[in-house]
Amino acid sequence: MGSLAVVVFFLCCCYTAGENEPIQTFVIPHSHMDVGWVYTIQESMHAYAANVYTSVTEELSKAADRRFIAVEQEFFRLWWDAVATDSHKKQVRQLVKEGRLEFIIGGQVMHDEAVTDLDDEILQMTEGHGFLYETFGVRPQFSWHVDPFGASATTPVLFALAGFNAHLISRIDYDLKDTMQKNKKLQFVWRGSPSLKEKQQIFTHTMDQFSYCSPSHLPFSNSSGFYWSGVALFPDPPKNGVYPNMSLPVTKETIQAYAKTMVDNIKQRAAWFRTNHVLWPWGCDKQFYNSSVQFNNMDPLMKYINQNSKVFGVTVQYATLSEYFKAIHQANLVWEPRGNEDFLPYSTEPHQAWTGFYASRNVLKGVARQASSQLHAAETLFTLYRVRFPDGPVTKDWALGKLRALRWAVSEVIGVYQPLEQHIIIYNPLAWNTTTIVNVTVSFANAAVFDDDGQPVPAQIQMSAQSNVSYDLFIVVELGGLQHRKYLIKSSEKNCSGRKCGWIYEAKRVLFERRHIWASMKRGRRLLPVISECYRLMFDQDTNLLHSITYLQEQRRVLVTQDFWEYRANGDTKAGPISDNYVFSANGSAVRAYEAVEMEVIPGKIVTEIRQRFYRRESDKDYTYSITTRVPEYFGSRLRCHRLEQTYSLGPLQLNTEVILRTSSSLRSNRTLYTDDNGFQMMKRRYRKFSNNTIARNYFPMVRAAYIEDELSRLVLVSDRAHGVSSQANGQLEVMLHRRLWNDLPWNLGYNLTLNDSSVVRPTLWMMLGSIGVTSRLFQREAIELQHRPVIMPIDQPQRPWREKEPRESSAVPSVVLPPNLHLLSLSIPGWNYSSDHDVHLSHINSGQDLHSEPDFDRVLLRIMHLFEEGEDPELSKPVTINLKDALQGIGEVKELEERSLTGTWDITRLQRWNWKTAEDFKTNNNSCSSGGDEAFTVTISPKEIRTFFVHFVSRNFWASPSSVKTDDH
Repeated sequence: MGSLAVVVFFLCCCYTAGENEPIQTFVIPHSHMDVGWVYTIQESMHAYAANVYTSVTEELSKAADRRFIAVEQEFFRLWWDAVATDSHKKQVRQLVKEGRLEFIIGGQVMHDEAVTDLDDEILQMTEGHGFLYETFGVRPQFSWHVDPFGASATTPVLFALAGFNAHLISRIDYDLKDTMQKNKKLQFVWRGSPSLKEKQQIFTHTMDQFSYCSPSHLPFSNSSGFYWSGVALFPDPPKNGVYPNMSLPVTKETIQAYAKTMVDNIKQRAAWFRTNHVLWPWGCDKQFYNSSVQFNNMDPLMKYINQNSKVFGVTVQYATLSEYFKAIHQANLVWEPRGNEDFLPYSTEPHQAWTGFYASRNVLKGVARQASSQLHAAETLFTLYRVRFPDGPVTKDWALGKLRALRWAVSEVIGVYQPLEQHIIIYNPLAWNTTTIVNVTVSFANAAVFDDDGQPVPAQIQMSAQSNVSYDLFIVVELGGLQHRKYLIKSSEKNCSGRKCGWIYEAKRVLFERRHIWASMKRGRRLLPVISECYRLMFDQDTNLLHSITYLQEQRRVLVTQDFWEYRANGDTKAGPISDNYVFSANGSAVRAYEAVEMEVIPGKIVTEIRQRFYRRESDKDYTYSITTRVPEYFGSRLRCHRLEQTYSLGPLQLNTEVILRTSSSLRSNRTLYTDDNGFQMMKRRYRKFSNNTIARNYFPMVRAAYIEDELSRLVLVSDRAHGVSSQANGQLEVMLHRRLWNDLPWNLGYNLTLNDSSVVRPTLWMMLGSIGVTSRLFQREAIELQHRPVIMPIDQPQRPWREKEPRESSAVPSVVLPPNLHLLSLSIPGWNYSSDHDVHLSHINSGQDLHSEPDFDRVLLRIMHLFEEGEDPELSKPVTINLKDALQGIGEVKELEERSLTGTWDITRLQRWNWKTAEDFKTNNNSCSSGGDEAFTVTISPKEIRTFFVHFVSRNFWASPSSVKTDDH
């Protein structure tokens, strides 16, 4: 071992606080308020949340030493806008200025870290930060991520990009936390991204085994411990102010017992950390709604401890989180670095693996992702409209109000038949050119499609997979980045002929009889090929299951089958571990979920569709599960053929059933799985054996993507919503798609968390198979393309009968196209009205002027993300230098560009985060735009970087009066 390593080891392991130094305790008052959990936001505001901020504001103003941290900004914002009086607002401004009321994290919510998408994490934090900065001039610099069920490695990266100096987590695997406590390794410097490494490292504090709540059990009082205000009541707070489980007040008779309990707990915690500073969280879920009771009991208790500090060996003080972290930082220790490993999955005990919620409420997860995608499209469209038509007819305040409402809804979590002739607009919300197939549901079996120049568009029509009275119309569309085009759909009850029918193909289905899974022991004798430009798929007619896939570029065949299996759950707490909304506890290995499979194939010129229907019993009339696989067949354009688009139908399930899609292959993957952390980066998941609950503890969250691989090939799945995923056997990838559960645990029954979900769900996965090199270049983009598919908007019916047009030059709007390894993460008008100069903004706030100014409609928020990791691809992993003025000219002429922090509140040139010492003491500089000439618009984006800018465009108005616009010939 080198001499430097010896010194570092000594510093890390042998530091102890002075024996005569009292333990310095930072008592941090807080209230954890889940936004939208069980109760609605409105119910929570009425029952307790509004009272938290009213009473805390009043109580902090009574004593200069009191403190409080505000975490979830959704409740604070609602209180500020609708409840707070002018007097309250004046008090809050003073408390914030003095640092006694501190905003932590600053997002709308404390987001989940396992199944939340990168886009939504950034959105909710950006909205909260914008409100806080515009209103108070403050920028949160610390996190308090105490309640997510596991901790991802992406979250600390995002917090570092937002300007945070330290990160705090709590819920990690119980046995890992125990080991870290014993070895005093609950604090470390986290390098969450293998590409960004020390550039975005952040000091991280892991809460000890007592988590974020004060110790609750007191032998001389009741179970609520240091919560003298009791437990919040729904739906209405009690009129007399008396709540259940109010602890004994602090009196002469009880103060010594309270002090001993508190001091003993402080000393127990101090033994697990390297300095003599102890973070002592005071609060828990839904606390401090009657904070006068809280402070009036804690004040004398703390005074008593401090008066006897020499006896106790402890001092206590009210503190904010920043005061605690400043003390740790000033200790000037050398900290152990941690790589990009995350803390997933999360278990609280051997049979309590919190991996079930990865797949719970599949419909809601789909709606949330769809809402996020629609918001992204709406943001980019509104931005394009504002830059090109600043004086257009759409009321800008109305539009921004609608967007803000959707931003908040997405932060919290939330098929149309066409008439005979219908105009639709199809919009590509990505900054890449795309040629793809969109599906429109129509009510007639005959249809033709024409573009806005009157030219026929390739299309295919067939009976819908979901209904016997509707039809799927597949349309081939070619769109530039951020480009939309108008199309005309002409439906008819009769067959048509000639050019007026356009380029339409009517696909007919071929039905294969239902096969019992055990009817034939001989398999692979009669194989049905389905061939595209990329793949040869073989289906076994003896089982009606997929048999193999050959990727034609390298002529390598991989045996692949897909079918459905079920885990059977226990619902009786007396019979052993149970599964519930959060927890997955398998009651044995999975069992096959069907007896027979039926198949039909619909060969087409645009797409070939294979429909497999799985029957629980061979004699059942209706199927329980299905797989619809769409294989692109169109060779006339740049249509991507690498993806096999699969949609599933699942349910209704039997009670206490958890269903998986099992994809089994001949890949020698050694049960090693790769899944994404929040859509940002891929994590390697090695299979581990445990003494209990091995199946559940080898499940991981899949937000956008998962894959298995061997030396030659990789099998990838990308998803339209979050799921749980595992590799329980060599070459196997199983995705938990749906759950229906009921159990008799009182806590679950009381909060309706048993998940008796009888819905039918229809998630989508895209599958890719190929060499590691080929799939590495593809799957990040494919995951984003699945998330942000072209948006189809019906707009009107033609006012006059359609007639053919002569071909003319394209009337498409300009496109915006980024290099293939860069993704336009955000393009929006946030509406904040604050100066980009921090000193000017603070001067405005401190002037006492009316701060309710008009939104700024000229400031555009732009984020660009490099999709690839360092070394992932020989070309696409290289840093990209791009001139943003040139890249954005399809939107308008850029006149000003300034780089900001992730949420926009910091000028990147003024952002200096704390430096935390590690064995490898790096000092890094932030990249920023050059200033002057064309270089002012040229930036270099390195692997996995997310760079954020404010953009101002030259004001031009392309809007013309209706009388000067040429009427549409349709």
